Amino acid sequence: MKDNVPTLDPAKFRDPAITATGQPRATVALSNPQTLWFNTGTLCNIECANCYIASSPTNDALVYITAAEVADYLDQLEQRRWNVREIAFTGGEPFMNPDMIAMARTALDRGYDVLILTNAMRPMMRKSVRAGLAALNDDFPGRLTLRISVDHHSAALHDDERGAGAFAKTIDGMIWLRDAAIPMAVAGRTVWGDTDADSRAGYAALFAEHGFAIDAYNPAMTVLFPEMDENVDVPEITTACWDILNLSPDSVMCASSRMVVKRRGAERPAVLACTLLPYSPEFELGATLAEAERDVALNHPHCAKFCVLGGASCSG
Repeated sequence: MKDNVPTLDPAKFRDPAITATGQPRATVALSNPQTLWFNTGTLCNIECANCYIASSPTNDALVYITAAEVADYLDQLEQRRWNVREIAFTGGEPFMNPDMIAMARTALDRGYDVLILTNAMRPMMRKSVRAGLAALNDDFPGRLTLRISVDHHSAALHDDERGAGAFAKTIDGMIWLRDAAIPMAVAGRTVWGDTDADSRAGYAALFAEHGFAIDAYNPAMTVLFPEMDENVDVPEITTACWDILNLSPDSVMCASSRMVVKRRGAERPAVLACTLLPYSPEFELGATLAEAERDVALNHPHCAKFCVLGGASCSG
């Protein structure tokens, strides 16, 4: 825990209906589904210092999802008539999943845009994966985007998080994507205390140096995520907060997205309310999209700091 940072009151986030002060807890309805996320599995080629999902070369708590399972949920999307425009894939490192290219093609064939989150390192740079990505980009121009994890615009701070030499390997992957004309975005972090303006200026200089067609000042193209420490004290979100903050529940990520995961040992995948809470059982909504249409209680520190007060979203 950082010095002089208040720790979370243990009485908070215990009751899904009522806050620690006895106020009705805010809930969010799935009012405008735009993105369906698939976690491709928690295995990753590296282990970051502060990975919110604890991905690593050995963590298979979430196992590889398959193209057939993705297709089943796309069938459900059509049956439920969700207004989804984007299918997004996260991990772990998605390109470790042997079905990644097939899953992306399945979604693109159905008419969806596809977003893949990646570190752009060795799994993506395998010859077969590069050939698959190039083919997807040729067949579906402008509809595939890779969002690259670049934690900081400086190599030193990025490598503090991801390991020595990680920054250079990621830049090499981005150079390949640039030359293949595959659209890119970037996900960074704000954990080092830079101002938003300073961070975006640093990314802008990095992108200009390498000729990356990424707008550092567009929050949809350069997404800056706040620190995700669930032990730091944050306020609970009550029903009154919407008016106090002049916010709508529709602006929160769980109003517009759900995530499909497959847990180790499970017979079938499950649908979660949030991409950020894969290990919190109260945010597992069921096995089907129909079950996942119910309201979500904002009963976790991430709901407050990351989504409501931080205004962050995993989608563009």
